[in-house]
Amino acid sequence: MTNETSHLFCFGLGYSAGVFARACSAQGWRVSGTHRGLDGSEQSTEDGFKLYPFDRTTPLTKPWVLEDVTHLLVSVPPDGEGCPVADNLAAEIAQLPNLTWLGYLSTTGVYGDTGGERVDEDAPLNPSSDRSRNRVNAEESWLNLWRDNDVPVHIFRLAGIYGPGRSPLDRVRAGSAARTNKPGQLFSRIHVDDIATVLRASIDRPRRGAVYNVCDDDPASPADVVAYACDLLGAETPPKVAFEEAAKTMSPMALSFWRDNRRVDNTLIKKELSVRLAYPNFRQGLAAVLKAETS
Repeated sequence: MTNETSHLFCFGLGYSAGVFARACSAQGWRVSGTHRGLDGSEQSTEDGFKLYPFDRTTPLTKPWVLEDVTHLLVSVPPDGEGCPVADNLAAEIAQLPNLTWLGYLSTTGVYGDTGGERVDEDAPLNPSSDRSRNRVNAEESWLNLWRDNDVPVHIFRLAGIYGPGRSPLDRVRAGSAARTNKPGQLFSRIHVDDIATVLRASIDRPRRGAVYNVCDDDPASPADVVAYACDLLGAETPPKVAFEEAAKTMSPMALSFWRDNRRVDNTLIKKELSVRLAYPNFRQGLAAVLKAETS
C-alpha cells in the first residue's frame, strides 16, 4: 500500500491523535476524523484535515467517509455506557474493505494499584476508578470485534501524556505548580511524539489483538518532575507539601490518580515493535518541550 492510498481516520482528533495525524500527513497520507466540539457541520483543521461531528448522541452523518479508510485510530474516551465508537459503528467498521490497522488509545490506569510493583501487558486488570473501569470495558469491546470479526485491532495503554503546550512547564509558568510529596509514589509518562512513534511502528508490524504499554523508561515522582521543570525555566522550586495536606484541596479526579501506584513495563514495544524512544525519561522530554516551545 502506497502512502498516496493510505487514509487515516481518527475518531477524536485531539492532542495525541493530532500529532500522529500530522506525522502521517507529512508522509503523504490522507487524514480525516471527528471532533465533538463542532456545531454539527463539517470543518477543516489548519492542517487541512476534514473533520466531522461525532459523539454518542451525534451519529456520524456521513458514514460513507469511512469506506476507503485503511487505518483507524480511536481516541474518543469511553463513558459509563462504553465506547461510543464501538457501540455505534462496530458493524460498519467490521465491513470496511480496506482496513489494515485499527488502534485504540487506552490507559495504564486499567491496572489499578499494585503498590509500586511492575506491570506488563499480562498483568491482571484491576481498575480502581469508574474512569478506568470504563476503559477496561471499552478495550473488551474492541478486542471482541477482533475475536468475532478478525478486525485488525491493537490496544495501546498510555501512561501520562505530555508534550508542547501540555506539560509541567505550563504550570510553572502559570505559578500553579506544586510539589506533592507521597513517599514511594511513582508515575509513568510518555512524550506525545513517542506515542506517534509507537503507533507507526505497530502499523509497520501489525499483530491483530495486540496490547501494548506505552510509557518511558523512568517512572518518577511528580515532585521530582516539577523540580526539574523549575530548573529548566530558572524558576523558584516550590517546597514539598505532604500528600495528606495537599489532598484536602484536590479534585476527585486528581485524587483518583494518586490512588494508584505502579511501575509500567514497556519491554514489549521495544522487543516486538523495535521502538527506540526519543525521550526515554522526563528530563530529556521536558528539555525537548522547552526547546520546541521557544524555538
